[in-house]
Amino acid sequence: MTVRAGGSDHRPPPVSEDDRASLPPENAGTTSTIAAVSGRIQRRGAWRVPRVLKVESALARVRLDLSRAVIEYPVVDIELRLGTGGAEITVPRDAIVDLEDLRTGWKDPLYKARRPSRPGGPRIRISGTMGLGRLKIRHAWR
Repeated sequence: MTVRAGGSDHRPPPVSEDDRASLPPENAGTTSTIAAVSGRIQRRGAWRVPRVLKVESALARVRLDLSRAVIEYPVVDIELRLGTGGAEITVPRDAIVDLEDLRTGWKDPLYKARRPSRPGGPRIRISGTMGLGRLKIRHAWR
């Protein structure tokens, strides 16, 4: 409660359940979108991974290397919206990968889950849609 100079107290209006549902969660992190019609979308080396990464393309090939990236969040969401281009994602050695929300049109993703070598690795959730291309996911060696 805040008391003003005139002695009256000012209270913020109550927040309804509908208003709470539309608010972003606390510490939602950042969202970035990478989009290209054709060509190549590539990220590698020491780059900062946002909390939510959206990749959109009709024809481009996508290559994301998270093995040396700076990952500040325990969970990273990668949303793919790809037409005919394929995608290759390299995740850190101790990452846990979740593909439950990925929809593919032509080819199933290639991914062989491995047992995490160290506890506490990031969880990489991959979702979205892929048309004719294939998604390949591999764990980094180091």
